[in-house]
Amino acid sequence: MLVLLCSAAAQPAAAQAAPQHVPTTVDFRSSSAASAAAVWLGGSDGTFARTRDGGRTWTVDTVPGATELFLVGIHAMNADTAYVLGTSFSGGSARIYRTTDGGATWELQYTNDTPGIFFDGLAFWDAHRGLAFSDPVNGHLVIVRTEDGEEWSAVPADSIPPALPGEVGFAASGTAVTVADTADAWIGTGGGAAARIYHSANGGRSWSVSATPLPAGATSGIYSIAFRDALHGVAVGGDYAMPGSSAENVLGTDDGGQTWSILGTSAPAGVRYGIVYVPGTAGTFVAAGPSGWGFSTDDGKTWTAGDLTRYNTVTAWSAGAVWLAGQHGAVARLALPASTR
Repeated sequence: MLVLLCSAAAQPAAAQAAPQHVPTTVDFRSSSAASAAAVWLGGSDGTFARTRDGGRTWTVDTVPGATELFLVGIHAMNADTAYVLGTSFSGGSARIYRTTDGGATWELQYTNDTPGIFFDGLAFWDAHRGLAFSDPVNGHLVIVRTEDGEEWSAVPADSIPPALPGEVGFAASGTAVTVADTADAWIGTGGGAAARIYHSANGGRSWSVSATPLPAGATSGIYSIAFRDALHGVAVGGDYAMPGSSAENVLGTDDGGQTWSILGTSAPAGVRYGIVYVPGTAGTFVAAGPSGWGFSTDDGKTWTAGDLTRYNTVTAWSAGAVWLAGQHGAVARLALPASTR
């Protein structure tokens, strides 16, 4: 679906997001760190950006044949190999591409031009196994998966619970889908009568779904999910029609997503488009949205606000290498305080 918080700790963050010079004005909605040095970003007009040196220099280019698509999902394997998921914001067209030469050439791996198709996110367990999902078509989410990094196939509709009326995903950051361990996957939705989370324990072959206590509606629900292991996860969202709302918008689970509870409101308050677990930490997450970014060191229970720059997507390699990206080519590198590491 197209989209143009936990008690909050309101003190200024002891962390600074250092702006990067990326030579573009496109809007970014997807990001993926393959190391502290190699980071990929996906944006509008089929545009991608890449750094190999930790942000000192960036290259920007477009995926041939994808300029009508928004790259709402990206997964980097290393500095040279990455997958991108492109979807048309007018609906009815989606593509998955892979490069193995740093973006010099791209291989088209998957095409879907079904009326109503609108892909929202992409995630990988390892170098070969991944999945992507679309808003419902004919009453079910469309979920595709690969087991070899080459061929993509659709999960049968009868292996996916029926969608609610109006239920959709949100392509705000490409992270309404996430994976953990070797076979677990989760997808968050909204748009209908309930914000729901789908779960697969077998690599995406079959799915169950449960409602969450997060409010949902035509423009609200779950926008992003991140897990630090197979049990502990945080989901964020809100309402993009009310981007500065102080409504509760953070969910947590400690049982692998069997149950979810409201943790509170992010800091800054307002809809969160993306969240990421910071690898190597005990429970640090960074979340971003139109009202700015913030971080939590206790699995999403409390939050410290950062600055108010509008970011859509966030990715992390370590506490010293967190990346934020958003509108008009805005990109920043964040080093979290030593206490989070």
